Amino acid sequence: MKISDVKAVYPKYQHVGKSWRTHFWQIAVRVESDAGVVGWGYGGGGVGAVEVVNRHLRELLVGRRVNDVDDISEIWDDLYFACLPYGRGGLAVMGLSGVDLALWDMLGRAEGKRVCELLGGVRRERVRAYATGQDIAWYRDLGFTAHKSPQHRRDRAEEDRGRILAWAAEARRELGPEALLMVDAYMSWEADFAVEMAAQLASQRIYWFEDVLLPDDLEGLAALRPRIAPILLAGGEHDFTAHGFARLAGAQALDLWQPDVTWCGGLTAALRIAALAEKHGIPLVPHRGGEVWGLHLLAAGIGEDLAELVMGRRGDSRDQVWLGAPEPTDGYLCLPEEPGFGVRVNEELL
Repeated sequence: MKISDVKAVYPKYQHVGKSWRTHFWQIAVRVESDAGVVGWGYGGGGVGAVEVVNRHLRELLVGRRVNDVDDISEIWDDLYFACLPYGRGGLAVMGLSGVDLALWDMLGRAEGKRVCELLGGVRRERVRAYATGQDIAWYRDLGFTAHKSPQHRRDRAEEDRGRILAWAAEARRELGPEALLMVDAYMSWEADFAVEMAAQLASQRIYWFEDVLLPDDLEGLAALRPRIAPILLAGGEHDFTAHGFARLAGAQALDLWQPDVTWCGGLTAALRIAALAEKHGIPLVPHRGGEVWGLHLLAAGIGEDLAELVMGRRGDSRDQVWLGAPEPTDGYLCLPEEPGFGVRVNEELL
C-alpha cells in the first residue's frame, strides 16, 4: 500500500496546565493509505509540530510505500535527514514521532495484527504499572505496587526535605515494604541536595531519582551517579533519537533510560534506543510507557517490566484523546486486542 494523505491535528484540550503544555502538548497524526487503511499516532510538540508535519513531512510521505517494518524504518531515516537543518530534536522529532507511530498503526491494521506482533509477538501477557502523582491512597486502592512522586524543589530547603521525607514514609506505609518507590525531581535539584536526600531516604529503599539535573549536564550527571548509589539515576525523556542516547551512553551519565516513545522519534527510534541500551547493559523504562504507544514495546519483551501511568488524583478531569486504552487491574496493564495499537481517536477533541 502507499500513503495517500497525512494530517496532524492539535486536539481541543480542556484540561492541560497553563504552561508549555497550553499550546505545545500532544498531537494526533492521521495517515491514510490508497488501500483505505488509516493509522493514528500520538506525537509531541503541539502547534509547532503540527506545522512541521503538515507543511513539510506530508509532502515527503505521500506516495511512499508501506508494506513492512523495513519500509517504516527507511521512511524514518529519510524524514529525519530532511529535518536536520532545523530539528535534530525537539519539535521536529516530536512531530516525526507521531508520524512514525501512525505508520506502525496503519501497518498493523492492514495486516490484522497488533503492533506487538509486528515486533515479534507477546512476551509479557501483562505489564506491571507504576502510578505517577500524589494520591497514594488511590493508588493503593487500585492495587499498584509501584509509585513515583513528582518532588520539585521550591527553594525552601527545610520544607523541601520535610515534604519528601513525609511522602516516602507515607508511600512505604500504604504500599508496603516490597513496593517500588521513585522520585521525579524534574530538573529542580542540585547535586548536593540529591546526595543529601539519598542518605536521608536510605531506609525507604528508593528505586530511582529522575531528571535531577538539566539533561545537557552530562558531566554533572555522570559525577552524581556514584554519589547517590544504590539509588539509580534515571532520565532521558528530554533526549531524542538513538544519536542522543549514544551520547548518554558515552558519558555514562545515567543508570536507567526513559525515552518517551511519542517524543524521541516514535517506535522506530525507541527500538534503536532499546538496542543501544541492551548493548550497554542499561535498563530501559519508557516515560509514560503505560500508554499504548510504549505498552506494545514492553509487551513485546523490550525494556523492563515496568510501565508508567500518569494518574494524578482521584476524580481529576482529563482529556481522553484515545478511546479503548487499557485500564490498570491490580496494578497491571494488558494490551487491547484490536489490530494496530488498539485504540481509536476521540473525534470530539479534533
